[in-house]
Formats: sequence, structure tokens, C-alpha cells
Amino acid sequence: MSVPARRRQVAYGWERGLSARRACTLFSVARSALEYRSRKAAKDAPVIERMKELSAQYPRYGYRRIRIFLDRDGHAMSHGRAHRLWRTARLQVPRKRPRKRVRAAARPRPQAPCGPNQVWSYDFVFDHCANGQQLKCLTVTDEFTKEGLAIDVDARIRSGRVIEVLSRLVSARGAPTFLRSDNGPEFVSKALLSWIVAQGIGTALIEPGKPWQNGVAESFNGKFRDECLSLEWFRSRAEAKVIIEAWRRHFNEVRPHSSLGYLTPNEFVAQGARPAPRHATGRDAAVYGASAPRPVAQPSLHGQMQQAKEAVSI
Repeated sequence: MSVPARRRQVAYGWERGLSARRACTLFSVARSALEYRSRKAAKDAPVIERMKELSAQYPRYGYRRIRIFLDRDGHAMSHGRAHRLWRTARLQVPRKRPRKRVRAAARPRPQAPCGPNQVWSYDFVFDHCANGQQLKCLTVTDEFTKEGLAIDVDARIRSGRVIEVLSRLVSARGAPTFLRSDNGPEFVSKALLSWIVAQGIGTALIEPGKPWQNGVAESFNGKFRDECLSLEWFRSRAEAKVIIEAWRRHFNEVRPHSSLGYLTPNEFVAQGARPAPRHATGRDAAVYGASAPRPVAQPSLHGQMQQAKEAVSI
């Protein structure tokens, strides 16, 4: 029987007429322990209160990511204490339905990045406003730094609009080595492929039916839907553009990223993102940003450009 349980038994015996000395003797409790009051509850109270506020603000974050926000507020703690307080406050994040996954051991990602601004991935995400307007979102991410480079929102986004968004990013950040995407009509159009060849950028189109080859974009899109689209109620497309851009900035500047050692993408870039050592794994690889396997039999840039030219001439 635990000490707190024995103290409750002493209190019960006291209420029934036993003296404090006799009750303590029967239940093996020191008399000095009767007036003991744990200071842990008083110490944990402000942390739990702040934890509840953060959980209400970010309902899809678990205790690991909330611990980073608490550390920024001056409440430094270990993972164990954060988990204990999280369970004490009953702040469990609802689990998603588990999906059947295929083992990734034999599926190296083509053209895996080894530094910032080497591989950009882009894809589309769809949603609707409360007034029935359709939202088509073009997301562009840097696979190494995990930055959300752009989220363009409109009713329709054709290849011309994709070129406009990419041109703006290239002007601001420089051209990447590769652009990764699926085989959607906007991404394999002659206009877009001609622009890619003119910019000297290689293409890394994934194989049909293999979305895991565009895993960074799929991961970003999943967080985008889970933490923004599924939580917000857009009254119009104009409001959606403002809220989505605010979420993108939050993702880059505030949200800790587990694969970057719980740094934000901007912090990771500011610290000088660099390739991981050859045999880095686990936490070391995450700190370096090398969460993906190294490239295997990577085609040359000239070969990639030749493939794009042949696709344009068809």
C-alpha cells in the first residue's frame, strides 16, 4: 500500500475515534507525515495551465511538440515530465485511423537532396469554402529544409499559373537542381516542361502509383490538411488565402519540426543546414536534415534535361 493510501487510512481511523498516535502505529505511518503537503501540485499547476492553453490553440499537437513551446516560455522539462503532465491534464490527441503501409527498405527516393535549394517538390490540395467555392492549393516545399515555400490558392490553377509561382520563387531564392512532382496534367504540360528546360532545372517525375516517391510533399500536404484545412471554416476564397498564408508562415517560423531536431525550418536554415555524415542515423541524421535515404544511381542533370526535351517534342 502506498504512503498516500496509508495516510488516508489514518485519517479514516482518526474520524472513527482513534488517536493520531494509535492510528499511525496501526498503519505504519510516521506522525510527522500527517501534515505533509506535496509541493509537486503547486509546482506543476502553472505548467499544466499553460499546457492546456497551448493544446486548445494547437489541438493536433502532441506533448512532444507542446514541450518545445513550453521550453520557449521558460518551462524547461524532460520528455518524461511533459508526458506525465500531459496525461495528468488528460490532453490526449485523437489518433488517426492507421493506414496499411508498405515497407520502405527497398524503395530509395530518386534524387534525394543533400542540401538546401536542391530539390523542390510541388503538388495540389483541394478543399471547399462554406459558400461552395472550390479551393485548389498549389504547395511548393524544399525537401531538405522542409520549408513551405509557397501555397497558391485559387479556383483553377493551370500550368501557366504554376509557371508564375515557380518563376517568383526562382527569382527570390534561385533555381533548384530538381523539381519533383507527380504526373498530373499541369506538371507534364509542354509549357511547364519548356520553362523548366529554359531554366536549366532537372525534372524528377515520380512513377505512376508510387506517391511515396514524393514523400515530403505528401507529408506537408497531410499537415496542411490536418492542422489548417480540417480546423478552419472558410467563408470565402479571399479569407482562405489570408488564413492559409498565415498558416504557412507559422509552419516555417513557429512550428517545431521533428525531423529537424524540433527546430523550425527557419531556425534550421539559420543554423547553416549542412549534409549529414555518411553513416548518420536517428537523431543525428534528423539534426542534419537527412531523414531520407541517400540517392542511388542518380541520373545526371544533362540526362534529366534530355528527358524533359523529349517529352516537350512529343
